[in-house]
Amino acid sequence: MSTTTSHTPSHTPEPEGPTEPEGPAGSPSRPARLIQNEATTEIPVHLLFRDDPSPVAVPLAPAVVARRQGTGEQPRLRRRMPSGPRPVPEVDPALGERPARVLPGTAGVFAGACGVAGGVATSWWAGMLPPLAVHALGLPASAGTGLGPVQWAAYAGAGALGLFGFGGLARGRTGRAWVLGLFGRYRGTVRRTGLMWVNPLLLRRRVDVRLRHWRTEEMPAADASGVALRVAVLVVWRVRDTAKATLGVEDHETYLRECVEAGLARVPVEMPGSGRGSVDAAGDALTRLVAGDAAPVGIEVFSVQPLRVEYAPEVAAAMHRRRIAALDAQQRASVLTSVVDSVEDTVTRLTMRGLVELDDYERKALVKDLTVAFCSGRGEAAS
Repeated sequence: MSTTTSHTPSHTPEPEGPTEPEGPAGSPSRPARLIQNEATTEIPVHLLFRDDPSPVAVPLAPAVVARRQGTGEQPRLRRRMPSGPRPVPEVDPALGERPARVLPGTAGVFAGACGVAGGVATSWWAGMLPPLAVHALGLPASAGTGLGPVQWAAYAGAGALGLFGFGGLARGRTGRAWVLGLFGRYRGTVRRTGLMWVNPLLLRRRVDVRLRHWRTEEMPAADASGVALRVAVLVVWRVRDTAKATLGVEDHETYLRECVEAGLARVPVEMPGSGRGSVDAAGDALTRLVAGDAAPVGIEVFSVQPLRVEYAPEVAAAMHRRRIAALDAQQRASVLTSVVDSVEDTVTRLTMRGLVELDDYERKALVKDLTVAFCSGRGEAAS
């Protein structure tokens, strides 16, 4: 006969520090803290990127992350990340298209003609005009005073007037605009057509403001599963604000290209016929994104539509085999469904019309024979 003796300690040491409450099964719900004087504050996490282009101003308030007690260290401050939609970049708000001051072309022609006439008159006055020209112009004989300071000043004034008049002549054409600047300052935009006179001291930049269609080359993209694609898109756009398009960015066409590349990197594009998405839906999303990114620089985008979607060369072979396998499986499933429906219809008609009476064993045998016969017939027809 054996006896079991249990030893019960007379004193159980208490754990140092606070203990955590026990769960329903008697086990603690979480382990005890290793640092008794730690203090933390929960920091909410928000989505940082949205598709809404409207900017929202959110104040950046400091938040206390942690404080180490007993070390004399000051609490560390960390700024909370702003929540809300992604802000849209904006150029100088004071920069905007405004009409420039120009004169009709007749004013420039008249000033240039006056300069030429002044030069001829000064030459006659100084006696430098040939006698044949004097006779052809019907002028009286000149006294021939020679070239002095007064004559040189008259020459300078007539030449400046002629150069200023003829040098400012410009021809405006439909669908083109001039952006004028003086010493780096924007002076206005000219959208007039025909002959006009523009201050020759102003710097002119020609901008095409017609509606334009741009068919891109193949650009990198991806579908919803992350498979690499090559997509060519058609962009319909025009310059709406010539001042922002010319002075807001270095090259507005390069900027538009970068906007299209960024949109393709953010919007998944599906292969036609994949059944997982529509090319038109991807085009609408691309149009919204590119139009929102290009609007601050004066570019108006009407449409961004994918024209050709292909797999990237590095995954084209694998995706082609995968697609063929999917089509083969779909074809097999369709054939099997058709065979099962035909067998069911045949057995049902035979039994419902009383042509045969079948028990379970005979019914199974008939179904088996009909299935084999129909599958064989389908296979011969397909080959």
